[in-house]
Amino acid sequence: MENRRLSHYPNIGVLGEDLVAEWLLSQAWEILERRWRCRWGEIDIIARKRPDEVKGGGDRETGRQHYPLPVTHCPITLSSCLIFVEVKTRSRGNWDADGMLAITPQKQAKLWRTAEIFLAERPDLVNLPCRFDVALVRCQRPKTNTVLLPEPAPLVSSPEPRNLAVGEYQLSLQDYIQSAFDEPLS
Repeated sequence: MENRRLSHYPNIGVLGEDLVAEWLLSQAWEILERRWRCRWGEIDIIARKRPDEVKGGGDRETGRQHYPLPVTHCPITLSSCLIFVEVKTRSRGNWDADGMLAITPQKQAKLWRTAEIFLAERPDLVNLPCRFDVALVRCQRPKTNTVLLPEPAPLVSSPEPRNLAVGEYQLSLQDYIQSAFDEPLS
């Protein structure tokens, strides 16, 4: 039996992010960035409500030149809300509560700093209220280790955008937590 390299299997974390991005699009969010990186870390998804889908609400006052995060508990219907989404993809029987326990105070601080740098590079977005969301995705892996997926594995969405099939892998959005944290803990 030949040894199978990890590269023969899909990156489950990226597939989880694909599922969440697709779900956000179905909820009238515009994906601004995927896997945005800087020296402090990476943000899986950065999105804002698509202006053409928003009813009511107006632009916020502008003029602020610094970039501390204006964190709010912006509802999903708020017209000018920017979301930073951390996606955790786990298989059944994981050790960290489907990824929620991986959002430690240190991880929150890292995400916070990364978001500040993103906003420093995007002054057009600096005045929007911001929110940190967490998406928990469950991945059902194949029963055996001998299955190889075709390259590239096609993405197949179900009618319900909370599910995704890639080859024999089944992914589902288990939970989407809005405003999962407001400020990093010390």
